[in-house]
Amino acid sequence: MSTSSTQSKGINQRVNSVESNGHPRRNGSHQQKQHVTHNDAYLYALRVAYLTYLLQPRVRRTQHVPAPQSTAQRSSTSINDLMKDLSLIRDNKSTRFPHGFMSELEKRLTGVLVGKERKPEYNDAAIKRSFAAFFNAFTEQGFKKRMEKDRRVEDLVLIFFSNATKELQKGRPPGDDAWKLMVDRHLALFIRLISLVLRDHDWIRDRPELASRLTTLEGKLLAHDQDLTAGSSRNVGVGTSTTEVQVPLSHEVKDMPLVQVVARMFGLRNTQVQSDIDKHKTTWTEKAALTDLKAYQAYLNLNSRRTLRAEDFDSTEGYEAWRKAEAQDLSQMMLAIVQSSPELAKSTSGAILPQFHRQPIASDSIDAAYSDVSKRISEHSERLSYVIDQPVDMSAFSPISQGSDGFQEDDLVFTFIPPDPRAFYRFILNEALTHDLNDQSLQASANATETPTLKLLSKQSNELLNEISVRWRIPLISRIMIFLDVVREKFIDQDITLDTLDAAFNFVKEPLPENKKSPYLTTSLFSERTKWPFTDIVLNQQILSSLHDALMRDLYASMQQCYEQKPPNIGPIMYVLEHHIYDDPSFSRSPEDLDAFTGALHEGLQQKAHEMYRSFLEKHVPQDQNSWEFFHVIELGKVVTSLSQKIQKRYKKNPEIMGVNPLTALVETILPLYAEDARDIVSRILQLSEQKEEEIPIEDGFELYQELVDIRRVHGQCLPNVPFAFHIEDVLVDFVWRWILTTESTIRNWVDQAIKQDKFCVRTDNPQQIPTEEQRHSVSVIDIFSSFNQAIDRVVQLNWDNDLQYAKFMTALAKIVGIGISRYCEIVEQQFSKEMDRLSPEQVAAANQTKQERWLQLAKDTWNNKEKIEPFQFFPESFVKLNNIDFAAQQLDKLEHEVNVDACAAVIQSHAPPVTQRQKKVNNYVFTIKIVEAEGLKACDMNGFSDPYVVLGDEYQKRLAKTRVVYRNLNPRWDETVDITTQGPLNIVATVWDWDVMGDHDCVGRASLKLDPSHFSDFLPREYWLDLDSQGRILLRVSMEGERDDIQFYFGKAFRTLKRTERDMTRTITDKLSAYIHHCLSRRSLRNLTQKGITMSTVSNYFNRNRPPQTAQAPSEIEITSALKQLLAYFDDNFAIMNQTLTNTSMVMVMTRVWKEVLVTIESLLVPPLSDKPSQQRQLNQQELDVVFKWLQYLFDFFHAVDEETGEANGVPLDVLRSPKYFDITTLNFFYFESTEGLIRTSERMASATAARQQSQRNRLSAPASLAAPAFGGAAGLVGLPSTRRSKSIILSRNLGTMKKAKEEKWKEAQADPNDDMILRILRMRPEAERYLKDRSRQKERLAAAAAAEMIVRQSLLAGGGRMMGNLPRR
Repeated sequence: MSTSSTQSKGINQRVNSVESNGHPRRNGSHQQKQHVTHNDAYLYALRVAYLTYLLQPRVRRTQHVPAPQSTAQRSSTSINDLMKDLSLIRDNKSTRFPHGFMSELEKRLTGVLVGKERKPEYNDAAIKRSFAAFFNAFTEQGFKKRMEKDRRVEDLVLIFFSNATKELQKGRPPGDDAWKLMVDRHLALFIRLISLVLRDHDWIRDRPELASRLTTLEGKLLAHDQDLTAGSSRNVGVGTSTTEVQVPLSHEVKDMPLVQVVARMFGLRNTQVQSDIDKHKTTWTEKAALTDLKAYQAYLNLNSRRTLRAEDFDSTEGYEAWRKAEAQDLSQMMLAIVQSSPELAKSTSGAILPQFHRQPIASDSIDAAYSDVSKRISEHSERLSYVIDQPVDMSAFSPISQGSDGFQEDDLVFTFIPPDPRAFYRFILNEALTHDLNDQSLQASANATETPTLKLLSKQSNELLNEISVRWRIPLISRIMIFLDVVREKFIDQDITLDTLDAAFNFVKEPLPENKKSPYLTTSLFSERTKWPFTDIVLNQQILSSLHDALMRDLYASMQQCYEQKPPNIGPIMYVLEHHIYDDPSFSRSPEDLDAFTGALHEGLQQKAHEMYRSFLEKHVPQDQNSWEFFHVIELGKVVTSLSQKIQKRYKKNPEIMGVNPLTALVETILPLYAEDARDIVSRILQLSEQKEEEIPIEDGFELYQELVDIRRVHGQCLPNVPFAFHIEDVLVDFVWRWILTTESTIRNWVDQAIKQDKFCVRTDNPQQIPTEEQRHSVSVIDIFSSFNQAIDRVVQLNWDNDLQYAKFMTALAKIVGIGISRYCEIVEQQFSKEMDRLSPEQVAAANQTKQERWLQLAKDTWNNKEKIEPFQFFPESFVKLNNIDFAAQQLDKLEHEVNVDACAAVIQSHAPPVTQRQKKVNNYVFTIKIVEAEGLKACDMNGFSDPYVVLGDEYQKRLAKTRVVYRNLNPRWDETVDITTQGPLNIVATVWDWDVMGDHDCVGRASLKLDPSHFSDFLPREYWLDLDSQGRILLRVSMEGERDDIQFYFGKAFRTLKRTERDMTRTITDKLSAYIHHCLSRRSLRNLTQKGITMSTVSNYFNRNRPPQTAQAPSEIEITSALKQLLAYFDDNFAIMNQTLTNTSMVMVMTRVWKEVLVTIESLLVPPLSDKPSQQRQLNQQELDVVFKWLQYLFDFFHAVDEETGEANGVPLDVLRSPKYFDITTLNFFYFESTEGLIRTSERMASATAARQQSQRNRLSAPASLAAPAFGGAAGLVGLPSTRRSKSIILSRNLGTMKKAKEEKWKEAQADPNDDMILRILRMRPEAERYLKDRSRQKERLAAAAAAEMIVRQSLLAGGGRMMGNLPRR
């Protein structure tokens, strides 16, 4: 506990004990409070003002008089008497000259001697003689050294007096004592010069005692001659002379400043005041004032009730300090009166002038506090009725005779001191403050820092109050308390503002200036409150308590307006409470009272908030329910939110006022009210809308949701434990679904309009400019994804606060995105196909030929061994479309990550019902049909080949899909995929057509297949070899997935649509190149290269079978490379055209697809397709095989495109070139010429290893879904046994990452699980292996059936309870 608080506690206990008795216990000194009348206060104030006039320093004037022939008298009897004043100064730092003073004094003395001194009184010749004599002694080194060390003023005064006496005595006859006055005057001028030096260098601030004593000494020396400037005109000893005489007092009000202040203060005319002065001036004399002081001193010595006594203080120490200071102050006041009227000293019996005694001032007297603080209260008045700074001994000056006749207190009545000084002083102070606050023309008094902010008392009023307090012996702390009490009363009566109250407290609390500090003030008056009189302690507590109650009332009233547009500022109230009330140790506040005020304030603010909300409700919500709209709820919410935000910002720095948070009181009242009203109003609006069958605009619902969410957020922050009145999302969710349905209905139109406005050209400013990667796609794909993003952002910006509903929204939007992408791919692919299927000029010319002309042209071409293979001219628009599809895949992948598809799926999965309660039936099914290849088709063209393509249709002859055309091939391979969505069983018809340039296309054959979802309940893919109704067969690979309402499914379906479109478009491009690839890499080209054409020797060999065949010479490297020269040039030309438009990704994709076509073509040269039947294809000889592998290596290097200078690969990456098919082709070299028995043994060994590995994996019950190779025909194809591999499901295609991962796993599987397919294909060219092919086919069928059965059982176990579930497994 702090010292101040401890002292305050003791004081409070003492005061409480006093007050508990009903009256203070100091009965002897307590005076009955008297009623002060206006006239009595006026007369006592007038007395003090008049006395001040009487005691003021007399004005002197110059008068010519005959020179008196009298002996000069000194102002003091001897120099020793004069030096007693200086000897009283304590020997400390503040009484010595500062360092550097001697040199500055020497400069000033030199200026006097040379006539440069600005002061006119130093220009007299006699003065210069005296100063010159002193200067000679002053400049001696020994004296200067001693002075620099001691720095005492008496040494300088004595040496000057000695030298001036010697100089002025020269030439004077004996008996002439006029020079003695000259010595006094010259010495006074020397002392004045010392003061000037100290003042000019600002040394006087730190040496107030020294400056005061020098001034006193100068005054005594000039007692007989004040006008030093006239010294030069004096003619001592001549007939006439000039002298200065005192101007007599006029006793007129116009010459009395303080009397005029009294007149203005009490509203009287000067004439009336003059009359009162004339009436009482014989009584209001200096003698009466001296008598009052004598009487007061007597009462003080007698411990009378007319003065404060020990009983009036809390501690003896405080009383003794006050008594000691009071005695010293009385001595100074009496001395001042005697000095002003010396005759009083002579007329007073037993009185002598007080003598100064050397008294160490160890502790500053209370008079010092009076002298300093009273000047501060009175604006530091410069003109007082007495100026005595020296403590004096007045013991010899008997104020009242206390002889044997005795002294009775009641026998004496004060002239200037009223009966109750505190009451009279308070009355006069109140009048002064009232007058000065109303009189704007008066000069405001300055505070301690001399920077007044508000006017309290004028300078004139302060001078008057200062004189009154000093004459009436009112202690300083009493003056302060009375001043604060008057201010308190005026504040409560609303006569002054809060700023004036604050200024009043600051006025009495601010420290004194540095040169006027008083230790008594700072320690005794404010810190050591135990030294206060009881009356002031009690008054201080009453002031603080009364002000506290008034301020709390004002605070409550101001806080009731805190929700208004311009509330009153409570900062000044809180500042006064904190800094002037609560910080005062005398104030004690009860926690119960504070809690009661806090509760009342909080309750009042809640009531005010309720009133504010009701006013908002009446203003913004109509009374008629039928006219209610969401707009009204939104406006009401905006007003509530705006008010909350305004209050939060307003009280951001100080959120709590006296323990009450205005924001909390507001929100805990209006937010629940608003939430309940919003719930009722919205429910009523929706109900009326349903009854009227009218739809509320969707945007109104969105705007309402955002407003309600903002309010709910504020509600949650301010009232975390109070739930919101209703669940906003459940009420307004229909608006989001309506918006989604609207978006779904317009998505196709968005896509159509985007494509319609697109020219499908690169987006360059200049046609000659090479487009960048970002400029190689057109605007339609940008527009549709901009539409997708806007649709998704519209829902995201709602900040929907329901994870399950939000996930369902994203799922529905994913479905819409999928619809839009499917529509875009459909239209773009149609346009692309139309551009790619256009006829060349040669084909157009051929179409115009007659049938006879066509036969003649065909015969001519056959005789000339010419095939019509011409490069296809691509359009840039076609390549831009391919770029658009690639860009769409990238944007969809980006969109998939932004939507956070996996998180949405996880949320829906977490809220899904248990497995046993899920719906077992799937409404929609997606069949993925891959048209792989065909075998043994019939020839429909005259050249012995067909140009086959496949059309899939349903039982109602509706076209479902169409493949590309494979030219000049009876064993074509398409590898094209199509998705078919159905809700039940569906019969599909696969029709193989032969494409013709002219006329109708020929039907090659038909086959049908029933797609029944019940047959695909295991969701595993199956392969079907379907026999055509004419000749040959076709291989279809079928898989099924349930079309789930799942966001991963929709994104996967959209990705697969894009990739399938991209793959089909790429295949269409490569198909335009494949004809020339097949021509250059055909068996005819190989035969021409190895046999060098047909010669006579080869023809004769046909007829002479007995002659041994001649060994043909192997072709050279140049011949082998020349055979590819045309193909490579064809590639260069087409790739150069593509490179101008295609992006890098699309370019690599096209080149990769061409590379695959090259591998397929080379593979067809080496082995026939995989089947269980023997093939008619002839096996190549060693020479031909070497040529084929050299072609493969040359083409490998060409597609890799390594720069010879930098070594950097610019073509297809190595990991793409070295595909599983490339690996299978390279392995053919090891088995191609092996014997049939060896191949069969190798095949059996691989089959055994594969079977053992599959059995081992089944034993671990952790086998993946891709154990066995797909069945390749025979009985397996007829029954449609399932394949366990399923690497292209929609879920695995939901983004680019999962698609890439699935492809990598497929390649790893192909490399890690070698099979004997290539060996079986070699055995097809060996007629003796026909039986083994059939046995191996049946073995594969058994392995595939076992793996499929095991997978079905395992999935049923994982699905739950061994029962077959109709829904798709969740990730």
